[in-house]
Amino acid sequence: MDAVDSYNEKLVKQIEVAGLETSDQHNTAYIRLISVDNKKSPIKAKVEIDVKSKGIVTRKTITVKQGDDLFEKSGNRGVYEGYMIREIYCGDLGYISFTGKSDIIEVGQVIGDADTLALKELQIRKTIEEHLDKEVILNKRGIKVLSLFFIDRVSNYRIYDEEGNRQNGIYADLFEKNYLDLIRLPKYKELRWLDDDVKSVHNGYFSVDKAKKDKQGEKIIKDTSGSTVADEDAYNLIMKDKETLLSFDSKLRFIFSHSTLREGWDNPNVFQICTLNKTEKDLKKRQEIGRGLRLCVNQNGERQFGFEINTLTVMANESYEEFAEKLQKEYEEDSGIRFGFIEPHIFADIILENVGREERASYMGESITEDMVLGQGKSETLYQFMIDKKYIDSKGKIQSELKEALDKNSLDLPSEFEDYRPEIENRCLKASQNLNIKNNAKKETIKLNKAVYLSEDFKDLWDRIKYKTTYSVNFDSEKLIEECCKGLKNLTIPKMKIVYSKSKYDIESSGIKTTETDRRTEEITEFSGNLPDIISYLQNTTNLTRKTIAEILIQSDQLNLFQRNPQKFMEEVSRIIKSTMQSMIVDGIKYTRIGDHEYYAQELFETEELTGYLEQNMIKSERSVYDHTIYQSAVEKNFANKLENHKSVELYVKLPGWFKINTPLHAYNPDWAVLINDCGTKKLYFVLETKGNIDTDQINPSESLKIGYGREHFKAINAEMNVNVTFEPVDDFNKFIEKYCGPDYL
Repeated sequence: MDAVDSYNEKLVKQIEVAGLETSDQHNTAYIRLISVDNKKSPIKAKVEIDVKSKGIVTRKTITVKQGDDLFEKSGNRGVYEGYMIREIYCGDLGYISFTGKSDIIEVGQVIGDADTLALKELQIRKTIEEHLDKEVILNKRGIKVLSLFFIDRVSNYRIYDEEGNRQNGIYADLFEKNYLDLIRLPKYKELRWLDDDVKSVHNGYFSVDKAKKDKQGEKIIKDTSGSTVADEDAYNLIMKDKETLLSFDSKLRFIFSHSTLREGWDNPNVFQICTLNKTEKDLKKRQEIGRGLRLCVNQNGERQFGFEINTLTVMANESYEEFAEKLQKEYEEDSGIRFGFIEPHIFADIILENVGREERASYMGESITEDMVLGQGKSETLYQFMIDKKYIDSKGKIQSELKEALDKNSLDLPSEFEDYRPEIENRCLKASQNLNIKNNAKKETIKLNKAVYLSEDFKDLWDRIKYKTTYSVNFDSEKLIEECCKGLKNLTIPKMKIVYSKSKYDIESSGIKTTETDRRTEEITEFSGNLPDIISYLQNTTNLTRKTIAEILIQSDQLNLFQRNPQKFMEEVSRIIKSTMQSMIVDGIKYTRIGDHEYYAQELFETEELTGYLEQNMIKSERSVYDHTIYQSAVEKNFANKLENHKSVELYVKLPGWFKINTPLHAYNPDWAVLINDCGTKKLYFVLETKGNIDTDQINPSESLKIGYGREHFKAINAEMNVNVTFEPVDDFNKFIEKYCGPDYL
């Protein structure tokens, strides 16, 4: 699963971008140095300037060399007179200078912009506001909110006087001013306990100068590029305080950083990232936002799921469109997929059907050989087929015909590719979408549709589905041992390998170039060290008794593979046991309604705020409890439109994230509650889960298990409350209506 899959599966936070940029500010010589390049002669630089063309001034990126005149490049705009490129320097800190002006502009720096400090203050203020808005909502759930600021210079946040006393820099002053202004607003009254000492809510993690200390004995910080060994001090400091940062016991909520905290540091409860710096050429936007992409945790350390909780707001110093375009390009480079295009090689590494499930698992992390995959030749055959079907044009650009076929589950494929349909469809779907980055400016709070919400029909539907349940699990140990042994029968454990490689290094003007000249792999027949305690390992990962684990290992007759690769063997055995347990749990699980007073009150629709993004993830609704319906995928959008427009649908609701069913995996949030009114006879009540394909073989195993748990939950509710709510997965609205209402209602 790559980064795009993780995003689409909601395994990381949703990203929204609030962009800030100047508009119609062309009265001075605006110049931003983007990059310098000495790889080829002559040395060049990329700069952004205001260019006049056909009487209109627009901001453009141009490439310049020594001797170029920005007056001419700008379309003879008088504000650029004297700005002829004198020098382009490509050292550690690249810059450009001019013959007729004293300005020296470093990479990432800007001159001639609107009041830059005013823009940065607005970024700081909006970040604080977003932070406090989330605090009000998430503190009730036991979730602490953190915000992270990336700054251009340490001295802009913290300075020292001649005697070594710590003082605020300009950013710290701006933060405190705006924080105190905002925290006193009536809507944040429940957070007032955070305004007694403003200095306790923000701090900076920077490199320190070990040789210097202030009067309090604290080490004095210093400016650094973020690449020096001294940054390790900041890294260690953050790691030590990581647990504290997540606790309400610490007031610290706003973190300022200069070195971008190096690779490897993140915090699951970072909900805002404010870029007061310009992203350096060797630091990708994905690295910046990666500091806050992990799903958040509550005070008990429990992972929290759902985009309604997990949204990372990036307060960017550029427009939403610019940020989204650059971030999407980085995802394309890393994932190998061009959004909006099908490449000839995109299907080449699909694993062949005759490679069994156990073998596939054993290949994870190992080398995939050519005989295991579809291959380049067949991928190109399928690519040409898609051109012929007009799914894509001659350059691979995806056409509306492909998107429509994917939406309707009607993708046409040659018969030889039918066995690989799920993965082919998945790759086409991923390529046909843009990276789903939300625009903060389009964010709207969704309102209740009182006509539906207060109706007797909705009350009747809600009273049938609102109850909470608990579950117990019972399964036969002997049956578990038997099934685990079946799963272990075809276990394949690769031998450990030693890879020998040799490379040639060439020193060129652009840097050091490496070329691999030799690579060999040697297998290690048997592990020669002390074998780990496999019983204890499996007991910790599966929670089974030592006796049951021992019986599984003995009866499977596979212990001879243990010495081949002990760690791999333990991991695979654990995976198979847990997978078998999950399958058996569905058969052995029993749900029971907790009681008359344990339920999701209808009033939660009024107290729990719901937000969406216009033109991005919600549609206008008249039959729903809300005035807009939020969707998370093209499948959900299509289904919502059908619900909204079909004559037999009386009302429906996309179930909010707080409506959850407890399961042995984690809390499960079904998609829809639907009331079908008088399909020729009577009212029908449904809870539905929408999928692109509901065939058992095509659904992710964990999703299939959750659907099974959902069925058992509503089976218990129906039996105890004497109601009739149908729970089921659907992938085709028309088939669903025909099944329950007959073909006359299509």
